[in-house]
Amino acid sequence: MIDLIKKIRLIQYLYKRIGWIRSLYYQVIAYSAAVRYRFPSKHIKVIGITGTKGKTSSVEILAYVLQQSGLKVASISSARITINGSTRKNRTGNSMPARFFLQKFLRSAVDAGCSYAIIEVTSQGVAMHRHRGIQWDCGVLTNLHPEHIDWHGSYQKYRKAKVRFLEKVAQDRGVIFLNKHDKESLGIAMELEKKQHSIARYFDRKTVQSVGEKNPYFVGDFSRDNAALAEAIASRYGVARDVIEEALGRFKGVEGRFEKIKEYPFTVIIDYAHTPDSLEALYSTARVGSKKMICVLGSAGGGRDVWKRSKMGEIAGKYCDHIIITNEDPYDESPRAIIEQVYEGVPREKKDKTTRILDRKEAIKKALQFAKQGDVVVLSGKGSEDAIHVAGGKTIPWNEREITEELLREK
Repeated sequence: MIDLIKKIRLIQYLYKRIGWIRSLYYQVIAYSAAVRYRFPSKHIKVIGITGTKGKTSSVEILAYVLQQSGLKVASISSARITINGSTRKNRTGNSMPARFFLQKFLRSAVDAGCSYAIIEVTSQGVAMHRHRGIQWDCGVLTNLHPEHIDWHGSYQKYRKAKVRFLEKVAQDRGVIFLNKHDKESLGIAMELEKKQHSIARYFDRKTVQSVGEKNPYFVGDFSRDNAALAEAIASRYGVARDVIEEALGRFKGVEGRFEKIKEYPFTVIIDYAHTPDSLEALYSTARVGSKKMICVLGSAGGGRDVWKRSKMGEIAGKYCDHIIITNEDPYDESPRAIIEQVYEGVPREKKDKTTRILDRKEAIKKALQFAKQGDVVVLSGKGSEDAIHVAGGKTIPWNEREITEELLREK
């Protein structure tokens, strides 16, 4: 018995210390899952969308466009899981769920008669080889900016995980799409061409420039990038241009992603933005046409991406007339300490316009009290998430939309 315990402890030690053993373990699990569900990806066209921002929105927009063309589609993102019109919230805790979950999802999609499956692909998922055991027909990179640095160890390792997914797509003889306006695209295209002999295609927001005139959801560059992505891939699969344009014109948005829940006498927008780049894109778009902008923000904790906290405060100071810093997802860190780190980044001239409120509901209430006719209130960081993550692995139920609507009724 003692010898068995020693062997188990040795295995645990090696698992933690030797990277290649961990990598091999993940790959074995991935291919075991594929075998268990009889390699479903061989019977459906699988599209993987990765990147720093825009993944969830792009999955939803592309799925909608393909559905409007009469195709049967399945999709999985951080927001929800859909198979041929049947949908439910993604409550797995992962934007890209574990290997057996993914394979079961693909098998269900095949059994439901779906021709296409769209999967949100994360850098952590790739690092754990969740993309293995899947035959990819198309891979997309929305954009690339620093994120999850603490988890990966460096930006280069984070970037490498994204490229590794695209290399897998190339190995599967799939098509790769890159964002023409993203600064990393050219370098990645050259890497792929050199290593995999794969020539990437590009999607360009200029091809859908007029979509914002037909649908106010696509007013900013970041949303037009998502529309261009959907147009490029749908065109690749034979969907007619007029069908794509009509679908984009009717698209009503994604829950928790630049979601307007009130438009008069002031506007309230809920968004998931939780990185400096996505926050700046959100603010620059929301600012257009408003008298004043009142912003409620925080920063995810749990020892992740500490570097971005002061940057978030700096960006808020650049765009917002009133800033309210509050709790977001502290995990095992002190929420007050995180709030102070965000506050440190707020420019000196905006300090007197900045309020720190630990209770997120009270923070939203204060923002709504500030709002006057023609103003815009922007609530960022939570989007459609249904919980706030606190210490000890516990969660507090949370629905930003419902809570905001409740406060609006009171107001």
